[in-house]
Amino acid sequence: MSQLFTPFQLGPLELKNCIAIAPMCQYSSQDGLATDWHMMHLGHLALSGAALLMTEATAVTPEGRISARDLGLWSSRHQQALAPVVQAIRRHSPIKLAVQLGHAGRKASSRVPWEGGASVPPTEEDGWQTVAPSALPHAPGDAPPEALDEAGLQRIRDAFVDAARRVHALGIEGIELHGAHGYLLHQFLSPIANQRRDKYGGSLQNRMRFPLEVFDAVRAAVPPEVAVGMRISATDWVDGGWDLEQSVVFAQELKQRGTAFMHISSGGISPLQKIPLGPGYQIQFAARIKKETGLPTIGVGLITEAEHAESIIVQGEADVVALARGILYDPRWPWHAAAKLGAQVDAPPQYWRSQPHRLKDLFGDTSLGQR
Repeated sequence: MSQLFTPFQLGPLELKNCIAIAPMCQYSSQDGLATDWHMMHLGHLALSGAALLMTEATAVTPEGRISARDLGLWSSRHQQALAPVVQAIRRHSPIKLAVQLGHAGRKASSRVPWEGGASVPPTEEDGWQTVAPSALPHAPGDAPPEALDEAGLQRIRDAFVDAARRVHALGIEGIELHGAHGYLLHQFLSPIANQRRDKYGGSLQNRMRFPLEVFDAVRAAVPPEVAVGMRISATDWVDGGWDLEQSVVFAQELKQRGTAFMHISSGGISPLQKIPLGPGYQIQFAARIKKETGLPTIGVGLITEAEHAESIIVQGEADVVALARGILYDPRWPWHAAAKLGAQVDAPPQYWRSQPHRLKDLFGDTSLGQR
């Protein structure tokens, strides 16, 4: 039996297999509101056969958006705009849902990728004043952010809590706090972005303080049956930055606080990063954190082949494999992986007749799984 297609318990979430769809920004919102694009995009991924679908980074405040086109959940209007998408998925798919809640910090106020992705000054259209742990720009030439004071920190903590409650009100089963890719929570963790001299800067314990406060506040705001986990960058890929050893300590702190899972990525804090890209280049970090903490761990990073994903699960390097660009390219990736590995996935009955007549001859005694 394929281990990739074996059920797995991710905290309180019962997953039918070990495939998740990672959060991927779509830059297709209007004033932070979900649009028809989200209905189509998330709707067709919900039919993929994966067990867990995570929304794109969803901002908890307007200034927390990466770009002016990012999804948000900072008001009841935003909750209402996302509700029809969730309801449509519920009608047609058994997939579990999670929302990635985040704040972009000093990397906010940016152009969308197909317009270059550059920072937008606060004086220009679609630009605004950014905030961060310290008044340090992400890249040379960027407008410096404002360093957050105690009132600003409290406002953002409260915004995460309010957004988490909206996630629960939508009937969504999971919340992933975005502590990776150089965004605000990661900025507090990394000495590259955090040069504060108060209780939120300096030592590792101080740099972890604000992200842990946000986690504690969100965990307390929603019922135990809602899985609350965190995505982190295990390393900055920059000398003197956040690294794997610190990530292990942070994960152990989160374990004590009841995190349901860790989702392990890397990089994003500095344009000086040097990342050795290759298939599964981040899995080593997931494996280490899983081994050190025993927490349910999601691995991600250039995983495109079914056999590779299977080996990650079999070897115990991660508990769940997350797909990103690969599933954008092939939205039926789990169907094809199941065919290769002799397993089954949930597929809507409207699509059952799509199976190639020679599937058994090509891949052995397999099926898309009409269950």
